[in-house]
Amino acid sequence: MKNLVLAALQFVLFLLMFIAGSFLTPFHTRWFVTHPTPFSTRYFIADGLLLMLALYLLVLVLEAAFKRLRAMASWTTGALLLATLLGFAMKLGFITREL
Repeated sequence: MKNLVLAALQFVLFLLMFIAGSFLTPFHTRWFVTHPTPFSTRYFIADGLLLMLALYLLVLVLEAAFKRLRAMASWTTGALLLATLLGFAMKLGFITREL
């Protein structure tokens, strides 16, 4: 039960990091630049994804330091995957700009 609650909290934390990085854009990275129409451009801001992955690595290092890696690594990975899928379903990071 405790593992499920911690995984839910990690899911929320990963999703909030994805949202914050997508809107605040601290690194100003742009991937997948496309031009769907002659008057607009669409790209993906990868800052939220990168921040979420950095947080994931930090959580894994902390779990290893507290010798909880074997018990919590699969729950943490599941929380990361669910947050990533939900973030992409919400189209976080995808920006369309008119030229």
